[in-house]
Amino acid sequence: MSEEHVHHPNYVRVWAILLALLGVSVIGPLFGVKVVTLITAFGVACVKAYMVAKNFMHINIAQRYVTYLVATGLLFMLLFFAGTAPDVMKPSGENWTKPGWHEVPIEQDLELHH
Repeated sequence: MSEEHVHHPNYVRVWAILLALLGVSVIGPLFGVKVVTLITAFGVACVKAYMVAKNFMHINIAQRYVTYLVATGLLFMLLFFAGTAPDVMKPSGENWTKPGWHEVPIEQDLELHH
């Protein structure tokens, strides 16, 4: 049997990259542009999740079925969101209404906290 060499990442480097991405996701909303906020929030979150799964969970060197299990869990989460989002994102439903606090614009909400 031949021994398989597994390359381990430099964890300090990965940590520094994750810390820099945290800074980007915190600074992004300060520009006040919705597109920049969305890109920094969701784009950076996806990159960070990939880096954690690859480097700390070692999903890239795990057995193939582990990758399938993680992908299946992600698929079920997306299906749950797709199934519930149309109802939750409506302002009212058959037996419920959203509370009034959701209608406060973000800019006004930020002014209230300062």
